[in-house]
Amino acid sequence: MLVFFFAMPMGMMIGTSFHDPSSGTLGLQAYERFLNDGLTLKGFWRTAIMSCLVAVAATALAFPLAYYLARTKSRFRIVVLALALAPELAGVVLRTYGWLIILEDRGFINDILLHWGLIDQPLRLSKNLFAVVVGLTHVVLPFAILSLTTSIQGIDQNLERAAQMLGANRLSVITMILVPLSVPGIVSALLLSFTMAASAYATPALLGGAGFKVLATMISEQVLFYVDWSFAAVMANALLVLMLVVSYAGLNVETRLRDKRGERHGG
Repeated sequence: MLVFFFAMPMGMMIGTSFHDPSSGTLGLQAYERFLNDGLTLKGFWRTAIMSCLVAVAATALAFPLAYYLARTKSRFRIVVLALALAPELAGVVLRTYGWLIILEDRGFINDILLHWGLIDQPLRLSKNLFAVVVGLTHVVLPFAILSLTTSIQGIDQNLERAAQMLGANRLSVITMILVPLSVPGIVSALLLSFTMAASAYATPALLGGAGFKVLATMISEQVLFYVDWSFAAVMANALLVLMLVVSYAGLNVETRLRDKRGERHGG
């Protein structure tokens, strides 16, 4: 099933990227165009920056809630977990339109600020990087929460109690014990958030507007409007390489941190 549903489509996409539609032969024309097209390269780096910001924001917001869900014995735990996962019950487009109503020039935030006299003209909160990061963080946050909750649940609570009995305050326990032992979950949340943000289409298209181009929206344009499958395949390959490089770097960092922790404990 992996060969049929994953390997074969990927191989076809890679093969399409080497096809020159003008001559009908194989070549590197599409790759040369990608490397020499300033607009496409800006879209590539914009995708990378956007995905990094979303990954960091989602992981940072998810960690406190994940810690609460992993440690609390309260009867309200199920309620909090349900509220954290509730956004997944609505479609991505619906949630994105909700943020568009909140962030647009005559949206909820600007109307409140204008009504209170705090600003003279609407703030530009939509159709830019900020709006896309906010919208995508909302989309990927439940997945980051689940990833971190599972990781924190695997940490022995006696380690935290022992540190507190030895005089460590709450901040020291979090920074010196909880966070280092949660590195696998943190890396998993970062990578999951990054890959979901990098491949997202609806949120960047709606919240970013026509001037905010990322690889996903540019691929759609090449397929639907320009019918240039080879150039779209090149951009898809670039997106795949970006995800693979970030995933490899994240797993490599996790392995090094684990090895250092093992050497420290061994010493």
